[in-house]
This record gives sequence, C-alpha cells and structure tokens, in this order.
Amino acid sequence: MATRLAANPIGLNRTRPFYQVHPTSSQATLQRSNFLRLQSNTPNHTRVLRRLACQKNPNPNPIESENPTVEPKSVEESKVSEATRSKAENSASAEFPNKGINRRIAAVTSVAALGLFVSGRLDVGGAGTLKDLSKDAIPYETAISNGMPTVVEFYADWCEVCRELAPDVYKVEQQYRDRVNFVMLNVDNTKWEQELDEFGVEGIPHFAFLDRNGNEEGNVVGKLPRQYLVDNVDALAKGEASIPHARAVGQFSSAEARKVHRIADPRSHG
Repeated sequence: MATRLAANPIGLNRTRPFYQVHPTSSQATLQRSNFLRLQSNTPNHTRVLRRLACQKNPNPNPIESENPTVEPKSVEESKVSEATRSKAENSASAEFPNKGINRRIAAVTSVAALGLFVSGRLDVGGAGTLKDLSKDAIPYETAISNGMPTVVEFYADWCEVCRELAPDVYKVEQQYRDRVNFVMLNVDNTKWEQELDEFGVEGIPHFAFLDRNGNEEGNVVGKLPRQYLVDNVDALAKGEASIPHARAVGQFSSAEARKVHRIADPRSHG
C-alpha cells in the first residue's frame, strides 16, 4: 500500500514505497510471549464446562431424595419382627373361633332356658306337673273315709302359682303318699262349689290339712317355702294334735277368676 504525497512540479503522483519488515527472532519471541499471556488471561469456558461435565456431583448442596435408601435390618431385628407378626396373626385367628363358640354357647343357653320355662310354666314334660298331681290324686270321697289324714289342694290349670308349686308338692306327695291322702280339686269344676264354701277358698293354691277323722287342722294359701308344706304333712303323718303352720298366706291367684273358667263334669274328681 502506498501513501499519497504532495504534488510535485512535474505533476506526477509519487508514492512512498511500503516495505514489510519481518521481525527479528527476538521480536517474534516477544510477540509469542505476549500472545500466550493474553491467552492465559482469557477465561477458558470450554475447559470449565468440560470439568463440570466430568464431576460426579455437580451440585455441592444436593436436595435429599424423597425415598432414602433404607438400611437392611439385622438378623436379630428380622427375627423379632417375624415373631411379632406371627403372634398378631395367631391372636387374630384365635379371636374368630372364640366368637363362634360364644355364639353357640349363648344359643344353647337360650334354648335350655326356654325349655325350663316351658316345662315349669306350661307343664310340658317331666314329672311334678299339675297333670301328674291330678292323675295320682285320691278321690275326695275315698280320702275322707279311709281313716288316713288328708291334704286337699284347690287349684286351677290357669293358676300360675299352682304351676310353680307343683314340683314341690309332687316331691312331698311321693315321700308321704303311703301315710297321707293327697286330693286335687279343680275350682273350675262346678261339682266342688260346696267344698269351696266349706273350706272358705278365696285364693289358690289352697291347701287344707285334715286329720284322720276329716277335721280341718289348718290351711296354707299361696306361694310359701316348701318347708311349710313338709312340716304340716309330717305332723299329719305322725298323728300330732296340731300342725306347725295352721294359718299362712303367700302370693296367690284369686279364686274369683274361676267364674269364667267353669266346667261341669260331675264324673271328674278333679
């Protein structure tokens, strides 16, 4: 490249010759040193990025994982956990059979209670019911003429207290039947209207105790302890002049209810 100079008198343009001077070896070394210095001052992004890419944990403060790794349990801890789980399963399995057994026991108990209620209240099955007493009873006419002491019971099939006392009366009858007459008179039977008035029956069961001559020694009415009956019957069997319980009244059913239950059966002694 040439540099334009001022016009000369001749009118020709002159140019200053441009000489390219090659640097000497010392200058070249200096230039190379300066270049390297500049290169070293320039940030080496490529080298930094490559270093980051090679790091195993690029984030110095990593966030903990939501599902951390659980360390494996020791052998002893595993055995304890297994034993606890087995015990819980056994307890759960044993609970259901117990409930089933309890239900069956409750059902059997209910059936047994119902059976006792039916047999005791409704005179169904077993010995010692009103029907048993009526069947084994001595006819009234025979009792007052055979020379033995007599127990006369006035009763009714609808009388609840009579049904409750029937088993106790049956036991006493079985014990003294060879020495004492036991007579059963149903107040619903119109045949016994005269006897009802004679013995003053107002409540049932009414027990009249007669000596060997047919004379009344006393009476017991209603629900009373069994011993009252045993003491009186034993005194009659021994021929004693009096009975221990000549006048005793407990819970009874009114004889007035017989007006709606009356039956006419002169052939029946009950």
